[in-house]
Amino acid sequence: MRKLAHEEIKSKRKNLTDIKKHKRFPVVVLCDNIRSIYNVGSIFRTSDGAFIEKLYLCGYTPHPPRKEIDKVALGATLSVPYEYYKNPIEALEKIKEMGYKLCALEQTDRSIDYKEIKIEDFPLCLVIGNEISGVSNEIIERCEMSIEIPMYGVKQSLNVSVSYGIAIFELISKLTH
Repeated sequence: MRKLAHEEIKSKRKNLTDIKKHKRFPVVVLCDNIRSIYNVGSIFRTSDGAFIEKLYLCGYTPHPPRKEIDKVALGATLSVPYEYYKNPIEALEKIKEMGYKLCALEQTDRSIDYKEIKIEDFPLCLVIGNEISGVSNEIIERCEMSIEIPMYGVKQSLNVSVSYGIAIFELISKLTH
């Protein structure tokens, strides 16, 4: 075994000049009042890796152009389509009208394990929330489902960008297998 060189890895990836020719996975992500600019950068980078359709940055979620986002995103703000909405409900209504099932990544009284998503649940809008308060109740009331990542220790939750990474790659795996 040997580690691949940067050029070997790059030769297997899409490039910015023809990225629009490729069909993205039928997943959009709504960020509900994310506080940390660094979490937003991480979410962009993970979204590029998962090749989602679009990010909706809502409320006081930081959004490009911001050098702090770019520092963490490493160019993913150029490869991931995004829109900013001051009002997350307005974005959610638009997404629902486009035919996406609304799914909160949140602990609710009806949450299912994140691995239980089914192919019939796509196209899907995954809603991720604030680092302290999570997804707002106003948004949860509009979602058709919620998923959660089991926690086995003392803490109740993971960092939003970490939980997003775990969940989004599980969702994409449903579409690729």
